[in-house]
Amino acid sequence: MLALAFIPLFRQQNPVRQQEGGNKNKITIVYDNKALGGFKSSWGFAALVRFKNHTILFDTGGNGEILLSNMRKLGIDPKSIQYIFLSHIHGDHTGGLWAILRENPNVTVFLPDIFPDSFKEKVRSFGAKVVEIDEPEEILEDIYTTGVMFPVGEQALVLKTSKGLVVVTGCSHPGIVRIVERAENITGENAYLVVGGFHLFGAPEKEVRVIAASLKRLGVQKIMPCHCTGGEAERIFAEEFGMGYVECGVGKTVSW
Repeated sequence: MLALAFIPLFRQQNPVRQQEGGNKNKITIVYDNKALGGFKSSWGFAALVRFKNHTILFDTGGNGEILLSNMRKLGIDPKSIQYIFLSHIHGDHTGGLWAILRENPNVTVFLPDIFPDSFKEKVRSFGAKVVEIDEPEEILEDIYTTGVMFPVGEQALVLKTSKGLVVVTGCSHPGIVRIVERAENITGENAYLVVGGFHLFGAPEKEVRVIAASLKRLGVQKIMPCHCTGGEAERIFAEEFGMGYVECGVGKTVSW
């Protein structure tokens, strides 16, 4: 409940069109603490990644009904999802999984190998395939996992694009700079866009500015902080990245 008190009001700075023309490479926010009008907000995170003809649901938010409602309003058919990528075990990132699997069990679920066996077996009971992740690896063409990073035991998704890496994070418990560094070390390329939760609620302004400077040094040009980043940190990132800052919220899309 304390965390909820810090959720900022949704701002309209640097709005992003919900539709990005014919560009198939894009990320659409389907679950977040903030939402455009007509969508439902709730504590948690999920994003639909479309890249190289692959459709990946990154995390599933905390509530399946809210997730499915937002997807319906965005015109996203759960049966179009081919893969589900779970960043870490926390309920605000995995709670919506079962509702998705009831709609579409014909998916492959990438999850950290440290997830409980009972969780993995429940996923399999729907008929879905489970792929357990430990070390960094290429899971699909030009699509990588950072491997499980600690604390918490979290993986991030990395897309190798023509503009540079696109890094998608759940909560960044291991640290957003560490995650981006890992992504660059795996691929040998610079990061271009970072999307997701940065876990910076209550972080001092100086710390956030140091993080922003570090991300810039790593080559990051665009940033879309979501979920657990915190309103004050979002404000600082907006100042630091200027036009490269993208406001997050359900219904928003970022493309490259």
